[in-house]
Amino acid sequence: MTFLNLIHLDFGFVSDFDIRISNFSSEAMKIGVYICHCGINIAATVDIEKVTAFARTLPHVAIARNYQYMCSDPGQDLIKNDIKNAGIDRVVVAACSPRMHENTYRNAVRSAGLNPYFFEMSNIREQCSWVHPNKEDGTKKAMELIASAVAKVSLHEPLEENEVSVTPSVLVIGGGIAGIQASLDIANSGFEAYLVEKSPTIGGHLVQIDRTFPNLEESSSILWPKMEEAANHPLLHLLTNSEVEEVEGFVGNFKVKIKHNPRYINPEKCNRCKKCEEVCPVKVPSEFNMGLGERPAIYLPFPHAIPFSYVIDSKNCLFLQKGECGKCKEVCPEGAVQFEEVGMEFQVDIGTIVVATGYDVFDPKLKPEFGYGLYKNVITGLELERLLSASGPTQGKIIVDGKEPKKIVFIQCVGSRDKTVGNEYCSRVCCMFTAKQAHLIKDRLPDARVTICYIDIRAFGKGCEQFYEQVQKKGIFYRKGIPSEIYQRSGKLIIKAEDELLGEPYEEEADLIVLATGLTQRNDADRLRSLLKLSQGPDRFYLEAHPKMRPLDTATDGIFLAGTCQGPKDISDTIAQAHGSASRATIPLFAGRVRIEPITSVVDATYCAGCGLCEQVCEFRALKMDPYRKVMTVNEALCKGCGACNAACPSGAISLRHFKTEQIIAQIREVC
Repeated sequence: MTFLNLIHLDFGFVSDFDIRISNFSSEAMKIGVYICHCGINIAATVDIEKVTAFARTLPHVAIARNYQYMCSDPGQDLIKNDIKNAGIDRVVVAACSPRMHENTYRNAVRSAGLNPYFFEMSNIREQCSWVHPNKEDGTKKAMELIASAVAKVSLHEPLEENEVSVTPSVLVIGGGIAGIQASLDIANSGFEAYLVEKSPTIGGHLVQIDRTFPNLEESSSILWPKMEEAANHPLLHLLTNSEVEEVEGFVGNFKVKIKHNPRYINPEKCNRCKKCEEVCPVKVPSEFNMGLGERPAIYLPFPHAIPFSYVIDSKNCLFLQKGECGKCKEVCPEGAVQFEEVGMEFQVDIGTIVVATGYDVFDPKLKPEFGYGLYKNVITGLELERLLSASGPTQGKIIVDGKEPKKIVFIQCVGSRDKTVGNEYCSRVCCMFTAKQAHLIKDRLPDARVTICYIDIRAFGKGCEQFYEQVQKKGIFYRKGIPSEIYQRSGKLIIKAEDELLGEPYEEEADLIVLATGLTQRNDADRLRSLLKLSQGPDRFYLEAHPKMRPLDTATDGIFLAGTCQGPKDISDTIAQAHGSASRATIPLFAGRVRIEPITSVVDATYCAGCGLCEQVCEFRALKMDPYRKVMTVNEALCKGCGACNAACPSGAISLRHFKTEQIIAQIREVC
């Protein structure tokens, strides 16, 4: 059976392979082919001159040129001049990934007066030179890819980009420092910002951290002024104790359903008199203090919480669970306790969305060899942070199991750079986070012996190398090698390890062991990923559209990333990314309109049977049944041109612009 017979079986609706070239006659069509050296990225494994000579022999190719860097202004000028002066009406650029420069070349073609969709890009870098060390093989494959692109572009049709209006508001999901900063930037730009945070207050993990590195600045001096500004900004709507339930629509026109969970306290009436918490009989571990202290069921999340109000933990409140107690309501002098409060759902119209959902800390119980949860004096770095803080359970005194520790050992990379737990990435902040804590301990316990067990020290941030040197000068001992086991002997904790520099095993006694637990994606990240149609990398963090060209964008137009939901980073990088995401989110709002990519699916109503299979496979909810005609319709603003519906359609009623059957077959013929 021939290859075309197989094609005929797969595409049963194709009855004829008499492929029409285009609406243009073969005499009128003039294709220009432009081949990039990409420095030596392509030229090292592809014979550029040989490929250029080959391109000149292809049907309808009037001009074939090569240049060192086609994406540069001189390279683009070659294309523009040939369109204007030589009558080129189709363009093929053989270069790097379309993810990097497709829009660059489309804009060049557009500026020369040619429809930008009379352009096709052939990836001869990632798909060719980077995977073929042999120059002969690389050259041959480059020729095949270019021939395929020429065949396809000869069948291109002119496409027009549509525009849609933009709702002048932004939804920010996550109330940590990234979400707060992004919301403030948006509101200060004159647009409404809706900041949604699922916990009772904004602030995120930063409220739990005593000081920052490398300058040992109090985190409160960074965070609290921004929290106050967010609370008082007239264009910033704080929606705490709230979650995003549903997202529909597209860039510029999202419809977001938000669920607000009851606080059972009226924030406007609450005067924080503490009478309610004094009579509450329930005591549960405090989230703010990482379980090192307790809180009642009615509680103030932390000092300077925004909203500055008590809240009732419905899961542990005796009245809400069993109809018992109710003492807090009885003693409240302002009548702020409202057990009758119920949740509510409401919808907001949104133009763009910023995701700033933050991170979780690695669960050290997944590394049982370190004894976390088994020994009281094995704690995490974030738990130590609460001990160091004046607002913590010990008011800043380093007390563990009722005593000041004299021998303290830090263990780095717990849950990071570790294939056994599936986290092969570096969490970036742990080295300096530990150095800062060791520095603070030495200041408060100058006679303590402090040891840091490490794999490598990564002090990459501004001022961090100098800080690392400063920490060493304080008498803090760095020992290369991660312990293999922690056990107890005669009431003392023993660390068993190997000093990799000396090549010798050793055992060390410790009064306190601090685990530098890495940063991980939030446990509930999958839910939001599904709602917003986000992508995730192998590390489970949300994936940007392109690490260099679009580091803040997602694959879904109008949705942007800020902070550690995209990957581990320190506070300064988080805030910088928040600024950037706010800027990206407001650009469409300032413009008032956004351009819609026209490479979308098209339904031929003549052949559509209304079976609905395409609607089921569409991840972007772009297909809907017309209730009157009983045929499918495509919302081009939602369609991402993935082709899933095209593949699923049993009647061949759906085609994808620029990827029609005849275009694909034309490409296949050139390489087969």
